[in-house]
Amino acid sequence: MPFSLTMLAVSTLIGLGLMGCQPQGGSTPVKSADKALEVVVDTSAANMQAVPAKDISLWPEQAPAIAVDPVLEDKIAKLLMSMTLEQKVAQMIQPEIRDITVEDMRKYGFGSYLNGGGAYPNNDKHATPADWIKLAEDFYQASIDDSVDGIAIPTMWGTDAVHGHNNVIGATLFPHNIGLGAADNPVLIEKIAAITAKEVMVTGIDWVFAPTVAVVRDDRWGRTYEGYSEDPRIVRDYAFAIVEGLQGAVNGDFLSDQHVLSTVKHFIGDGGTEKGIDQGDNTASEQDLYAIHAQGYVGGLSAGAQSVMASFNSWHGDKIHGNQYLLTDVLKGRFGFDGFVVGDWNGHGQVPGCTNESCAQAVNAGLDIFMVPTAAWKPLYYNTIEQVNSGEIAQSRIDDAVTRILRVKFRAGLFDKPSPAKRPLSGKTELIGQASHREVARQAVRESLVLLKNNQNLLPLSPKLTVLVAGDAADNIGKQSGGWTITWQGTDNKNSDFPGATSIFAGIDNVITQAGGKAILSANGEFELVKKPDVAIVVFGEEPYAEGNGDIDNVEYQRGDKRDLALLKKLKAQGIPVVSVFISGRPMWVNAELNQSDAFVAAWLPGSEGNGIADVLFTDAEGKVNHDFVGKLSFSWPANPQQTSVNVPLETEALVALNSNYQPLIPYGYGLNYQSAPTDVITLDNLLEDNLSSTQSLEDLALFERAVKSPWSMFIATATQREGLSSSVAKNSALKIRTMDRVVQEDARLVTFNGTELGTVGLQSNFPRDFRAYSNTDSALSFSIKVDTALTQPLWLGMACEGDCRPQYDISKQVTVGEWNNVSVALNCFASESMDFGKIVSPFFLATDAMVELSFSDVIIQANHQPNTIQCN
Repeated sequence: MPFSLTMLAVSTLIGLGLMGCQPQGGSTPVKSADKALEVVVDTSAANMQAVPAKDISLWPEQAPAIAVDPVLEDKIAKLLMSMTLEQKVAQMIQPEIRDITVEDMRKYGFGSYLNGGGAYPNNDKHATPADWIKLAEDFYQASIDDSVDGIAIPTMWGTDAVHGHNNVIGATLFPHNIGLGAADNPVLIEKIAAITAKEVMVTGIDWVFAPTVAVVRDDRWGRTYEGYSEDPRIVRDYAFAIVEGLQGAVNGDFLSDQHVLSTVKHFIGDGGTEKGIDQGDNTASEQDLYAIHAQGYVGGLSAGAQSVMASFNSWHGDKIHGNQYLLTDVLKGRFGFDGFVVGDWNGHGQVPGCTNESCAQAVNAGLDIFMVPTAAWKPLYYNTIEQVNSGEIAQSRIDDAVTRILRVKFRAGLFDKPSPAKRPLSGKTELIGQASHREVARQAVRESLVLLKNNQNLLPLSPKLTVLVAGDAADNIGKQSGGWTITWQGTDNKNSDFPGATSIFAGIDNVITQAGGKAILSANGEFELVKKPDVAIVVFGEEPYAEGNGDIDNVEYQRGDKRDLALLKKLKAQGIPVVSVFISGRPMWVNAELNQSDAFVAAWLPGSEGNGIADVLFTDAEGKVNHDFVGKLSFSWPANPQQTSVNVPLETEALVALNSNYQPLIPYGYGLNYQSAPTDVITLDNLLEDNLSSTQSLEDLALFERAVKSPWSMFIATATQREGLSSSVAKNSALKIRTMDRVVQEDARLVTFNGTELGTVGLQSNFPRDFRAYSNTDSALSFSIKVDTALTQPLWLGMACEGDCRPQYDISKQVTVGEWNNVSVALNCFASESMDFGKIVSPFFLATDAMVELSFSDVIIQANHQPNTIQCN
């Protein structure tokens, strides 16, 4: 019988980001709005990591950017005294627009609310600015309606405007942060932020979740393009500039009617997780945590940032959402931060001992606002109130959190400003995608481009030539814009979804047509000409992704599917000079593509103004350079697919800058221009093209060994129901599961299948994971199992990838009753046409409709299978 999750498919839950990682562990009773659930948390030593000894002196004291205002503080204190506990907790709850109604806002008076990526008013992707304003106005009016709760505190709306107002059709979309980092121009960044603030305010929104100030240390991370640079200096300077652009200068028009609240995120260390795993573990020393990962906060808080978002990641195994030392002692203490700390999407539910519906630990650690999308907001609200009443959360901690929220609201003028629909910029739709805004974005595109190769000075091109424009990104605004573009992942968009925007081809065509040349668009490189084109511009690169969906296990471009390389070779074989324009959210190993290119431009993710690329590639009609290349690599370029964390040494390590540990293919800071001398050029011809993926030294990958290993979590399922486990004992209509001791405490799981229907137990991740390195070798899925009765029906061992792919293998004949067996099945047994080892959402599951009790432990991907491994053709 095939493994089927018809109602709640793995890919659906993970792809929508609705499945928070539920850790094993704890002993905290949690009350749900619908039923009582007893949670018993695994606090065994096997599932805990030692956090290094802390040294608060490593964090220099930073004075608040805004001096204390005694009059304001008195006003806050008086308002706080008039509030009930219920009203205070409501200020700390931030639900999502898809999960609350206007009447919910009127009844509870939430302090804030959000729209996640891909969420729109009326659930309409093409919602108009008027729709956005109406929703803002309706929620605002409900929040200040004191007829139900007796108090009128305006709510505020937060949105992810990470490269412009990217959820709104027609908005100006700037290059993603990685491109802006290559420009290294803080003045430009401030302009971009100010424009973003204006376009956001047109739709009645008060607050944006930006900037991301991650200092990326491993380019396998799916959020690499949200980082400006691997260099903390650029991140620090940019954080200051973008906060000032969004909020205004603290000594100028701070939070005026032209500005919005900003959020410096994600505190702290999200760019430094092991192996670049999103929401993973950062094991940096405390000194490096400050010197590398905190510099964006040094810059952003100096500019007066009023909110900081806590990060999903852990530091030495300790989840940041529950880390009092970092959130309170460091951020609010040493950094003098007097704004509020907001959580990330149900991030509190990942703290050991917590669920999405209950997390006293996060409040006690210093979290001021729970970001709690889905229906979990209601039980979380009531559980938090009860935890205060029971003393589990101190009343003083609640008062501190609400004081911070009110302080920001007063500073932002929310008590005095008109309602969202009546604010000065509200409804001025001419500002959304305004020509002057697009011109700044076009400038940002020009300055973000990095010229890596230019043999025989092929560039700049004359616009009078016959130019073939090829590649599937040439006329694809969604692909050139990347993730966080209208939809969360940036997928399912068409050019028609971008009114006013310009594709890269459209920009090229415009320049060439005006000069009398000829531009031919052909994605596959075919052309019908008597004379071949003078030159081909091939625009290709990564498909859009966001967050952990973009995590990969090495940085080889198009591993296993070199279709873009084939296009380049086809054109080169015809003697056509090739200019490659590479669209990507990170540096990638493209040695073969570089070899087939006469010129190569790293264009990153340029956004809506693709014409900025033509501005630089072509001269004017008279042969004069319009705009030269000015971009420089803000990330080192890898020398092989496994060189994923090559980073320029910090300034404090300048004396070892030339040491053997820093050997990228192309170093940080490199970038040619049209004046570059031959001595400035790195030779990028005849590069090594051997795929080192097949010869790399892979290590065994433990998935469940004594405890479930990050980033995996346990789940149980039937054909119509699925749940992640937050306790050591759980059940559904098909099975029961509990921890058991095999060798050491709770190192195995005992599962009782009742035989009434198909039941499944397995491992899952918040996001798809890349197993291609293992699938390309003699790797195997191995685990230990014991069954207590003979099996007369299949016992399916399987893996699942994103989409409808769940290959499985019947192991019922491979197990011996009454004793522990080791079962090892080669990964080639799970290979099929639909199987994508680059997008694994469940690396292990067991499923059966037999009545059987079984135990399992030690689930491992073996890099080199053992002699008894089951092989398949």
